[in-house]
Amino acid sequence: MSDHPTKSGDLAGTPEQPAVTTEVAPDATVKPEDVIEVLRQCFDPEIPVNIIDLGLVYDIAIKPARVDVKMTLTALGCPMAADVMADVRDHLLTLPGIADAGVDIVYEPVWTPERMSEEARWELGMV
Repeated sequence: MSDHPTKSGDLAGTPEQPAVTTEVAPDATVKPEDVIEVLRQCFDPEIPVNIIDLGLVYDIAIKPARVDVKMTLTALGCPMAADVMADVRDHLLTLPGIADAGVDIVYEPVWTPERMSEEARWELGMV
């Protein structure tokens, strides 16, 4: 068995919403779908939509006992950034077999409303 991670780029991806890039180690303890499901429980503090449907999550790396997430925020300089990061990390740590989690905020590519899922657009009255 190879020690090289596998990649998948179609999680949560639709024609309207770009995919979340995932990197999964062969001996990872959770599946990407499990991570996506738990991240759907994390919400932007100013918008009543989860961070997956908002298109804020760009990359997920799953390793044995660890998950790392690269995500963005809807606004640069968001005063709630530390709270969002802590919430995401806390949710990741609820996954079975995950003992550590990292959350990095990135600003490239810049988030735009086009990254939102159709469901998020409906929720926000944009459709």
